[in-house]
Amino acid sequence: MFDDFFSRALIAGIGVALVAGPLGCFIVWRRMAYFGDTMAHSALLGVALALLLEINLMIGVFGVAVAAALALIILQRRPTLPVDALLGILSHSTLALGLVLVGLMAWLRIDLLSYLFGDLLAVSTLDIGVIYGGGAVVLGVLCLIWHPLLAATVSEELAAAEGLKPARSRLIFMILMAAVIAISMKIVGVLLITSLLIIPAATARRFAQGPEQMAVLAAGLGVVVVVAGLYGSLEFDTPSGPSIVVAALVLFLLSLLRLATGRPKPQARQ
Repeated sequence: MFDDFFSRALIAGIGVALVAGPLGCFIVWRRMAYFGDTMAHSALLGVALALLLEINLMIGVFGVAVAAALALIILQRRPTLPVDALLGILSHSTLALGLVLVGLMAWLRIDLLSYLFGDLLAVSTLDIGVIYGGGAVVLGVLCLIWHPLLAATVSEELAAAEGLKPARSRLIFMILMAAVIAISMKIVGVLLITSLLIIPAATARRFAQGPEQMAVLAAGLGVVVVVAGLYGSLEFDTPSGPSIVVAALVLFLLSLLRLATGRPKPQARQ
């Protein structure tokens, strides 16, 4: 029989995987991996500000991640720099600001590694409630904007011509990403969040026959890597967050090996 902390870790990790999978599909389709990293790195600044202002950590992380997304949208309207340069500036500057601010708060004892790489085994019952409650809201909103967001992923011009308001869908999607980063920070940490979003979705893309099937498969694969990573962490006494990411990497490599040795399967047109 497992200890309570491990059971809570499994339940929380599965909840995050179920939400991260479908959302990660759009990150893969829209080639937004670097954008996801930027929002994830800004989470540490959110942690620092939350500790400084004595507010809930998830609220602080969510607020800063949304602010980073809005800042990118505003900067994109003034094309003085390429998008990748803007992402690099936002990503590294927010991470550095967070580290500096944490370092200046000498009166606080902070386990910085737990924020950077996650501390899934310290998840509480309240955290599980937030993960599943927030995850249900995220998935519900994603279902509502699924069609316009998917249409904009294929062609923003056609989506706009059909009156689907792609800019609004993209903004809502960014807010959903910020919410997922906030609720999953404790699971894999700010440096590894994007990997949990991307790797299961990238693996699912090799087998899915359509967008909806890929979203479901990505969620299922996310659950598999969370369970495998946690059991590996328990067996080999390794950090839980990195262990989950390694399990995701192993599954992705196995999918490459299977397709290399087997008959190629048709990919969905995304």
